[in-house]
Amino acid sequence: MKKIVLAYSGGLDTSIIIPWLKETYPGCEVIAVCGDVGQGSETEGLEEKAIKTGASKLYILDLSDEFVDDFIIPTMKAGALYESYMLGTSFARPVIAKRLAEIALKEGADAICHGCTGKGNDQVRFELTVKAFAPNMKIIAPWRVWDIKSRDEEIEYAEAHNIPLRINRETNYSKDKNLWHLSHEGLDLEFPENEPQYEKDGFLEMGVSPIQAPDKPVYVTIDFEKGIPTAVDGERMSAKDIILKLNVIGGQNGIGLLDIVENRLVGMKSRGVYETPGGTILYAAHDYLETVTLDKMTSHKKQELAITYADLVYNGQWYTPLREALSAFVDKTQEHVTGKVKLKLYKGNIIKAGVWSDWSLYSEEIATFGKDEVYNQADSEGFINLFGLPVKVQAQLNEINRNKKK
Repeated sequence: MKKIVLAYSGGLDTSIIIPWLKETYPGCEVIAVCGDVGQGSETEGLEEKAIKTGASKLYILDLSDEFVDDFIIPTMKAGALYESYMLGTSFARPVIAKRLAEIALKEGADAICHGCTGKGNDQVRFELTVKAFAPNMKIIAPWRVWDIKSRDEEIEYAEAHNIPLRINRETNYSKDKNLWHLSHEGLDLEFPENEPQYEKDGFLEMGVSPIQAPDKPVYVTIDFEKGIPTAVDGERMSAKDIILKLNVIGGQNGIGLLDIVENRLVGMKSRGVYETPGGTILYAAHDYLETVTLDKMTSHKKQELAITYADLVYNGQWYTPLREALSAFVDKTQEHVTGKVKLKLYKGNIIKAGVWSDWSLYSEEIATFGKDEVYNQADSEGFINLFGLPVKVQAQLNEINRNKKK
């Protein structure tokens, strides 16, 4: 190995991987690549750190707009949730891995390296994307070959090699952060009987516990055009800025906490706590608008396919014909998902407060319990007779056969 491109975050795993690669492949050049998908201050000081630990250079790529427009919004429009999880880590991996493959090819690298564990889903997401864009590239996954067996041993390795870390053994949660979410795994969360420490200082980073949220509700109004959010409280802005704004509003009101034991792709169950304040609001608003703009058959079929869409995203199969076909279906369903939604946020709750659309299929004149001139209730008798005909025929047949046995 003469040249290796490393997916680099500056976290515990990738911090020790650079010196490990240099030791394992003497004389190799390590090029670090950091995809900025909105992890904020985590990118500060990364170049100095990467160079000091042995990298020849560091690419920091601003992928936040692409991440929102090409991954988050299409998934949100699909209504895709994996076991209630909003896929925050899942769809961040393909946007990073695509650029990783492109840089590896441009640099003439011999291999791509990542810091995903052999127990996790991310190894699949990274490697399937690399296969889609650099099918002949060798992949190095240290967790599958090195002698290190735990995060404590990683810290020991870092300390022995004088690698600075932003964590310690007491705060050593495994975290993933981007502009959509923050995940927490490990330590006390590995035991499902333990309640997450929502009220403990420093545990939550994107918001507060519902208990600590204000005692006064907050209203927020979101505009959509063809399923895409375009404004918050009347102020037009990009989808990325809308998410960032809703993160603040939602976080302040304790919105978007999820404690889940999920079924990993590799076959085990894992427990994690997710913070997704803006995303939770956005999903709720979009779903609310669809209740008045989608017909019954389209809505039900879309809900069915949302499970498949979520599985594809979770399993790292973004760059597949089926995901592309489902996105085309979703885009067709969104042609009339245009309008305005008002929500009331209160201590972790999202309460519907009104929906408006020029494409609304809801008709007060038809649905009213009052007197109307457009719906003849007598028509329902004929409808029920036809709709219930199979039930009636089956019952009559059952009765005939029972009588034959007497």
